[in-house]
Parts: sequence; C-alpha cells; structure tokens
Amino acid sequence: MTLICGLALTACDQKLDEMNVNPYGIDPTEVNPNLLMPTILAASAQNYASLGVNDLAGAVQHTQKNGWYGGHNTYSWENMSWTGWYDILRNNDLLYNRAVTMESKFFQGVSLTMKSFVFGNITDLWGDAPYTDALKGNENSMDFQFPQFDSQEIIYKGIITDLKAAVQLFENANNTGVVPANDLYFNGNVEKWKRFANSLLLRYYMRISVKMPAEAKAGVEAIYASGDYIKNASHDAALDYTGGASDIWLTRHVKLNPDDFTRYQASQTFLDQLIGTNDPRLTVWFAPVRVQWVADKTLATATDNNIWRNGEPLGVLTLPFDDFVVLYPKDKFTRRYNPDLISLNDALYVGLPPALVIPESYNGNPSPGQGTHNQHVSTLADIYQTAGSTGDILKARLISSAEVSFIFAEAALNGWSVGSAQENYNAGIEKSLASWGQAGKLSKFLAEDGVAFNNTLEQIMVQKWVSSWTAAAESFADYKRTGFPSLAAGPQSPQPRVALRFQYGNDEYNNNSININKAIENLQLTDYSGGFGKDSQWSKSWLYQGTTTPW
Repeated sequence: MTLICGLALTACDQKLDEMNVNPYGIDPTEVNPNLLMPTILAASAQNYASLGVNDLAGAVQHTQKNGWYGGHNTYSWENMSWTGWYDILRNNDLLYNRAVTMESKFFQGVSLTMKSFVFGNITDLWGDAPYTDALKGNENSMDFQFPQFDSQEIIYKGIITDLKAAVQLFENANNTGVVPANDLYFNGNVEKWKRFANSLLLRYYMRISVKMPAEAKAGVEAIYASGDYIKNASHDAALDYTGGASDIWLTRHVKLNPDDFTRYQASQTFLDQLIGTNDPRLTVWFAPVRVQWVADKTLATATDNNIWRNGEPLGVLTLPFDDFVVLYPKDKFTRRYNPDLISLNDALYVGLPPALVIPESYNGNPSPGQGTHNQHVSTLADIYQTAGSTGDILKARLISSAEVSFIFAEAALNGWSVGSAQENYNAGIEKSLASWGQAGKLSKFLAEDGVAFNNTLEQIMVQKWVSSWTAAAESFADYKRTGFPSLAAGPQSPQPRVALRFQYGNDEYNNNSININKAIENLQLTDYSGGFGKDSQWSKSWLYQGTTTPW
C-alpha cells in the first residue's frame, strides 16, 4: 500500500511539473532583442513625457491644474513609486544580457544608453537609489533581495561610465540583425544612437558640474570637439505620436467628457514669460480663453450673467466645452465685467497662478468644480485635443538639439572651449522654434527685449526652460542646480519654496527598511523639510548639498 501511494505521488509530481511549464512562454536565454527594444523605448519616452506634462510641469510652472491638482500644483509627492522605472530596467537588463551573448555591439550600446537614461531620472528625482545591487533579485543572495542604496555620487559616475562605454560600442557597431521599425527612436541608425549617448553625457556632465567641475569641463569639451552630438531636430531622441487610437498624447479630449483635457491650464508664470517676449510658441502651446472678459464700467453688477457671441447676447452664462471647440471654433465670445467692482484678468491668454487655494474658481469661472472647464482661463492648444491632429510636432522628446545648444551656451559662459555663448544660445532658440513650426519668426524673436543675448546665466536658463515645454524634468533639474528661472511657490504650497525631490515609496519602507533608512540619512534637512523629516520633498540630495541653490 505504501508503495502504491509513493508511485501515485511521484506521478502527480511529474504531472504538476508538466502543468507548470508555459508552452507559450519565451525563454529569456533565447528572446530576440528586437522584441524587447520597443517595450523599453516606448515606456521610457512615455514615462518621461508624463513627468513633463504632469507633476514636473506643475513644479516648473509650465502648467497648473484646476482639478485633481495635489501632485501638480502643491508637490503632494508622498509615497512616489519608482516601480515603473525599475520595470523598464529589468527588461533592459535582459536586452543587455542577450546582446552580450549574441555579441551585438549595437544592442549593448542601446541597453547601456537606456540604462543611463532611466537611472538618471531615478536619481534626479529621488536621490540615492538601488544601483549596483539592483536587478539581481533572481540571484541566490539575500543581499540582492534587499538591495543597498548607492549614493547619488556613485550613480552619476556610473551613468557617465556606461554612456562612455555605449559611445565606444557604437563606434564599432553595425545594425546587422536590427529590425528598423522596432527602434522607435532612430530606425536602427547607429550614428544617431551615438549622438544620443554623447548628448546624454553632456546632460550629466552639466548636472555634476558644481560637484565635479574638472571632469565636467573636460567631458563637455571633448564631446564638442568630436562633433558627435545631437545637432538638429532630425537627431532628436523622440517618440512620435501617430494619433492612432492606441497611440494618443498624454492629455486627451473625449467628446462630451473633456474634463481630463480641460483640467490642464496654462501657468501664469509661463504665460508672463511668453507674452512678455512676444514668443511665437505661445499660440502653438496654449489656446486663448474661450470667453474673454471685457471691461464695462456702466455695468450695474460686478459681472454680466450672459456671454456674447460675436457681439450678440446668447442668454446663457456658459457653454459646454465641445460647443466652443466643435460648433463655434471661429466665433468670438466675450463677457462683461465692471472693473470698479471686481478685479479680473481680461487678457486673451490667461493662466492660473501657482498653487492657488481654489484654482477651479479662478478668474470668475461660472461653473467651478474639480476638472470642469474654466472658460476664462487658457487650456492647452487644440493640437493636444484629439488623436488625429498631432501632425509632426507632437512628440515625447527625451533630449533635443535645443537642449544640447543651451548646454554649450552655459558651458561657454563658464569659459569652456565650446564656441561662443551667444551663438549657442541663439542656436538653442532657433532649434526650439523650428521644432514647433515657428522657424520663420527667429530673427524678430531674437531682437525682442529679454531675448536678445545679454551674457547672463539666467537668460540662458530661462530660454532653456521655455524650450523644455513637455520635457519639464530637465528644467526641474536645472532649477535645482542654478536657481533659474526664478519660481515662487503659491499660497497653497505646504512650504514657501518649490519642492526638490520625490519621497521614497511605501514598497521600499515595507520591504527594504534597513537600506532605505541608510539612504534617508544621506539627505540633508533644510529649513523647509517640515514634518516629514529627511525624506521630505524639501530636503536636499547630495548634488545640491553645500550649495545655496535653488534656495
């Protein structure tokens, strides 16, 4: 009887083994790198663009939201998970291992470049993070199940080392075996990948320039001398949005329910800059108010409870957003107010000031509420509304030729051998205008007060901030490093300063508490860290410790 039971159990074990084998699964040791690449590239670009139009766009005051605005307007960055970034890194690590096995220098270079890009964002936003011990959870060691956090200094140095290695790989690589369509950035073009890797090196050399000035100077000068960097929009590392149903921009206008789109409002900080310099990109990025206020001192009440269409009263206080967009796109809507009785912004382009207490009611909105349309404040421009109107300018840009030129302008201002500060500054503006279809307006714009080069770091950083529209992560890092542009926190901000970093997520606290507590000790308390202790949005990571920027 015992023997029979033993045989039965053995048979059951064998069947269980068979059942647990997925016949459709792909063996990691045999996966084709071409199948991994689109997932890595698309997720990286989309994550970066999401930062650039959401929380970090609010932090650098490109935009504000009138609904669901805590993370956007007031730095509610508690328990910020980095899981999505590490998911990308796991796939990327598999890509690298396969590339080594296949002896593909191209795929090795791609993997090292994307590893650097992703880890760069992680350390920029959080500070210390698992790096050396990361991505080793499948190894038979408890050390890797609970990875130690590397210092920000080690991570930045590792990024630079990996990018240098990627450049060397691309020097001798070819695209044999690469499916061009699966390379969502460059269609398998090795030269463009080398330019991308070198341009990321420029970004991170400049990032560490205060802490490691000699290395940064030598690195930037060497890349400039090589000429192998992103020089024009055709070299930009960018993900195109086709406008298809499954490939739409991060903001969306769903007909009859446009609240996801209409909650994105222009920031008055950004509009003041664009309007004050007659910036031709203003009309590309933002829509005029749907209903413009008109001053009328004869009005007996503070505001008129009626909107006017082409000078004729409509007898209604507001219209649905889709009526403005679909039914009356060319009509002029106005509403009267008495400036002796109420103060309102009657400009054609109106933004939300940062961190308002009740942003959804700003400027006399007749239908306030979380996410409802405010007809008296500018939303994003029409190109962001619908899936079919993207054209060729709506992209998720990881790094652009404009950013590279502004890096060289700053480096030249430091006295580094990278050409003229003014020429690089003008080139940065030129390339940004071209990217947004405004190339023909360059000469006039460069002559505007506040734009014509005045040989200051502030001016370079302000124009770099403008050109980083939808790529606000870089302006956020620049602001922390230089203090420019000058940004003031609004009344609803928990602290009277713009925040500096994301808080660590609960996963790390719950599952890796010993190592995260060591990392937190490396953060520097500031006068604004508040009740969170060192893991605060207003604490300083290594890169900014010992400096007086941005405050």
